[in-house]
Amino acid sequence: MAASWIPAWLESLLLFLIPHSCIEELLVNFNIFHVECLKILISKVLGYGIILGSSIVKVPQVIKILVARSAEGISIYGVLLELTAITNTMAYSYANKYPFSAYGEALFMLIQTSAIAFMVLYFQGKHATAVGFLGCYAAILSYLLSGMTPMSVLAGLHATGMPVVLVSKMIQAVANYRQGHTGQLSAITVFLLTLGSVARIFTSYQETGDALLIWTYIVSTAANALIALQMVWYWNVVQKPKTQ
Repeated sequence: MAASWIPAWLESLLLFLIPHSCIEELLVNFNIFHVECLKILISKVLGYGIILGSSIVKVPQVIKILVARSAEGISIYGVLLELTAITNTMAYSYANKYPFSAYGEALFMLIQTSAIAFMVLYFQGKHATAVGFLGCYAAILSYLLSGMTPMSVLAGLHATGMPVVLVSKMIQAVANYRQGHTGQLSAITVFLLTLGSVARIFTSYQETGDALLIWTYIVSTAANALIALQMVWYWNVVQKPKTQ
């Protein structure tokens, strides 16, 4: 135990955030300005905070589509490309055995993004395609996480993350521009994604040091910020109903 006054249960919880040496520095020696330990603590708190937030980050988008029973304004190509980038990040990080706090949001994001892709197809009237998509995606994801995929393949797939993220967001940005509004896009989801990708730059640097992962989040931040700016620009634009 680090110190007699620290209960065993509390020390066990703290070990999820910081190593034993940092418990000693911060809580026993009261060296609260220990830079390395503070960086580790901030990174872990941010990481788990992002994961917690990501578990519901796209729920507003899902609800908005379900209530409207329409996915108008949402590009299926943009959604599928975003799902590809998220899946590649998840598979690459999992195979590298990075801390879950460094990439855990990808798990929740891929679940929610695949659900959105399903709904976009479904509300376009492509019911069979929507069901087929879920089956194919589940099979691909299972293979990527099975341990049978060579690391060189996973690294190559992850390397496509930056252009894929850029293209996926540019497709959505162009669609917004042509429509003159953001359709069924959820402002809450867009802004939370932007903030989350900003925080991930720091946590990726601190917990993995993986330049490829860091640059992916830098590009993701810029791309998400573009959509967020469009949300602000078109904030008061009223979406015109479709004419029959």
